[in-house]
Amino acid sequence: RGDVIVFPTETLYGLGADALNSAAVKKVFQLKGRDPNNPFPVLVADRTMLNSLVAEISPLADKLMACFWPGPLTLVLPARENLAPPLVNSTGGIGVRISSQPIANEIVRILGRPITATSANPSGQPGAQTLAQARNYFSGKIEIFVDGGELNAETGSTVAAVMENKIKIIRAGEIGKDQLQIIVGKGIEIE
Repeated sequence: RGDVIVFPTETLYGLGADALNSAAVKKVFQLKGRDPNNPFPVLVADRTMLNSLVAEISPLADKLMACFWPGPLTLVLPARENLAPPLVNSTGGIGVRISSQPIANEIVRILGRPITATSANPSGQPGAQTLAQARNYFSGKIEIFVDGGELNAETGSTVAAVMENKIKIIRAGEIGKDQLQIIVGKGIEIE
């Protein structure tokens, strides 16, 4: 319906909306008070849904997905040309991941479309680890809150842009630089 929900991810509670519905995505930006030039990641259910959003998947990105997906690693990959601007960053990338949280994954699978996966908090405030915290932020503004219990992560997903032979960590999160380096090998630079 174009509404926004609060739902659990493997790290923090998130604000979920149909990522292909521009009005719904706009609502998420408004709720967070976030600059529309600062896109948020989306969750996909599988490789088919991923391929509908990204133009290409490099061998390096494929290696990271094989090791860390489903899980708390958001990869910024080249976006397809037809995507709504609020999902695409200034360099033409889109942040995507498959969640390891069963509820989040099931929501995406049942909807059959990618959903936004930004943390359920106003910009500048701590991410919600409990449903009570999320309700405190968004009570009266969001109707649906999906309870996933208390979430133990201190940070959100790690966000990394994958270039040809380099990885740039955009936001440190649950998966550290050392873990990434072990998988990709010493020949790949991580900054």
